[in-house]
Amino acid sequence: MAIKIITDSASDITQTEAEKLGITVIPLNVSFGDESYKDGVDLDHHGFYDKLIETDVFPKTSQISPYEYEEYFRKATENGDTVLCITLSSKLSGSFQSANIAADEIGTGVYVLDSLNVTIGQRILIMMALDLIEKGKTIEEIIKTLEEEKHYIHLIALLDTLEYLKKGGRISATVAAAGTLLNIKPVIAVQEGEVVFLGMARGSKNGNNKLIELVKKENGINFSKPLSLAYTGHSRAVLDKYLEDSKSIYEEFTSAGGVIPTSTVGCTIGTHIGPGAIALAFFAP
Repeated sequence: MAIKIITDSASDITQTEAEKLGITVIPLNVSFGDESYKDGVDLDHHGFYDKLIETDVFPKTSQISPYEYEEYFRKATENGDTVLCITLSSKLSGSFQSANIAADEIGTGVYVLDSLNVTIGQRILIMMALDLIEKGKTIEEIIKTLEEEKHYIHLIALLDTLEYLKKGGRISATVAAAGTLLNIKPVIAVQEGEVVFLGMARGSKNGNNKLIELVKKENGINFSKPLSLAYTGHSRAVLDKYLEDSKSIYEEFTSAGGVIPTSTVGCTIGTHIGPGAIALAFFAP
C-alpha cells in the first residue's frame, strides 16, 4: 500500500511536473467573465497572463467541490492506497473544507492537511512530504512532521505594480496611481495562511534589497530543506536580477552543487499580483 499525495493547482505544480513526481494535482477553475478554464489543464500559466494583460475583466478562481475531491479520493483508495491531500490555505479558499467533507464520505484512508500556504509555499511543503514518503515514514509520522514544519515556511514576494491590487479592490485607484508615479514596489508575504503587506520599496534594486533583508531577518535559509523561487508573467529577467543582487545568500549552496528550483506563479496568486513579480519560499533554520 502506497501513500499518494493529492493537491490542488494553487500549488503551481504543473500537470507535467505532477506526473513526474507521481502526485495528483486537481485543477481549480479560473474564469474571465463567462469564460471558464481548468487551471493548468486548458489554460497554462503563460496563457493566463496573456488573458490577464489583454482583458479588462478581473479573473476569479473558484474552490474545488467536495464531489470533485471525492472522485479523486475514491479512485486512489480503491487501489488500496492511502491519500494525503495537501490543500492551499484554508484562510484563502474553501477547498480545505471541501476536501474534509469528501474525506468523511470516503471514511478511511484519506488524510487532509491545510498547508496554510499557497503557490511555492505550498509546493515546498509537498516536496518535503515526498521526501518523507521516500524515506519510508508512516502517514502518521509524515503528518506530524508537516504540521510542525509548515509554520517555518516563509513565502515573500516583490510585486512590479500596484495595478492588480487595485483591480482586485485591495487598494484604491489613488494609491495605485501614486505608487506607479513613484515606482513603488510592494512586498507581500503569506503568514499563518494569510496574505499580508510587509512594506514598500522604491525601484527594483531597493525591492531586491528588501527581500534580502527579510531573508536575513529570519536567520537565512535552511538549505537542507526544500526551497523555491518563482516569477509571474512570461519573462524571468526580474528573477535573474534578484539572483544576481542576492548571490551572497545562495553562493555557498550553489557552489556546492545545489540547484535552486524555479517555477512560474499561476492564477490563484497571479490574479492579484500581476506579471513582473518574483517570489521566494523557504524553511527558516
